[in-house]
Amino acid sequence: MLNFRNKLVAISFLAVACLMLAGCPPRESIAKINRDPGRYAGKEISIAGRVTSSFGAMGSGIFQIDDGTGTMWVLSSRYGVPAEGAKIAVIGHLQEGFTFGGRSFGTILHETERRH
Repeated sequence: MLNFRNKLVAISFLAVACLMLAGCPPRESIAKINRDPGRYAGKEISIAGRVTSSFGAMGSGIFQIDDGTGTMWVLSSRYGVPAEGAKIAVIGHLQEGFTFGGRSFGTILHETERRH
């Protein structure tokens, strides 16, 4: 009886883990995104790396992530701006031709959710 209960708990745990992973957007390299940004238009994607530059005020701003393959700017309008040097993973939607604070950015990721 105890063995059956352990198997049931293990199967339940695996089922929940699979459902949670199925909802996560794929993590892409920044180099791959920069090579073909149109491929990711309208899709939710995830990138991760180290923050190399950031500026903002009052809970919104923009910061740059370097994942070792390239860099990308991330617009944060709800989650604040992390400090330079922080390791971070971000989920968002790709936007092209964006201006913030009087500065133009080619391709950015508009943050919809932050993961650590």
